Amino acid sequence: MLRLGFLGLGKMGAAMAPRLIEAGHSLTAWNRSEGKTTALEALGSTTASNPAAVAAASDVVISIVRDDEAAREVFFAPDGLLSVPVDGKLFIEMSTLRPETARELGRRSSEARAGFLDAPVSGTVGPAKSGRLMALVGGDAADVERARPVLELLTRRIVHAGPVGQGSLMKLVLNLPLAVYWQSLAEAIALGHAGGLELETMLDAMKDSGAALAALPIKIPLILEDSTEAAFDVSTMEKDVSSILETGRGFGVPMPTAQAALAAYRSANAAGLGAADAVAVVRFLIDQTGDGA
Repeated sequence: MLRLGFLGLGKMGAAMAPRLIEAGHSLTAWNRSEGKTTALEALGSTTASNPAAVAAASDVVISIVRDDEAAREVFFAPDGLLSVPVDGKLFIEMSTLRPETARELGRRSSEARAGFLDAPVSGTVGPAKSGRLMALVGGDAADVERARPVLELLTRRIVHAGPVGQGSLMKLVLNLPLAVYWQSLAEAIALGHAGGLELETMLDAMKDSGAALAALPIKIPLILEDSTEAAFDVSTMEKDVSSILETGRGFGVPMPTAQAALAAYRSANAAGLGAADAVAVVRFLIDQTGDGA
């Protein structure tokens, strides 16, 4: 039995953490907003008052929080993970972060004599519940092997992308085509709508064509009816594409397509769709084009 810690019980964290308890490990959990640890307590977890208490009670600590700022606070706050002795512990940071943020967390953890992996995941809530995510891992090979028993409970595949920061970079690489796909689908559907094609007819043909992403059939009901049950919401997509562009600028990589995608998600977010599924950009753009021909 491992002594595990878990920080961040949003949609993904709440889906992942129960698997660790069900596997027989002890779990100490923390979440910024109160009340989200109740379901885990019913399964046998312990609730900590702050990240420092999680670190003190655990040998391996997993965190999956909203963004770079939240991750820094979890690690560096006065009651953060690194505010207590962590010699020999292992941190597995599964948030989607900028590579430079992951490297900063890794450097500070190493200075405190703790291991660190950045291990963001590819997949949404459904795969998280069933342990079918893919972990994109940056860090030392020895730390990856130490983390493997935990990661194998949460994921179907572990991709060791290189040193700390490379897992985060790999996640941005995978997220960019997805972001651009939904934005390009929105433009295609808006084009057809402006010319008088029915939304249902376009989506039915699209899903049976070479233009269909594997996730499209699952997302069609959200496009047609309701995108509020978000597996991956507009505001998160905006945040990730912004991180992609900043990373690209650092490498000197021109990214005009990503820039266009960011504009689309930023506009949808500004229109009040931040909590809606990312496919809300489809209906959003249709609404901008009127009633069609």
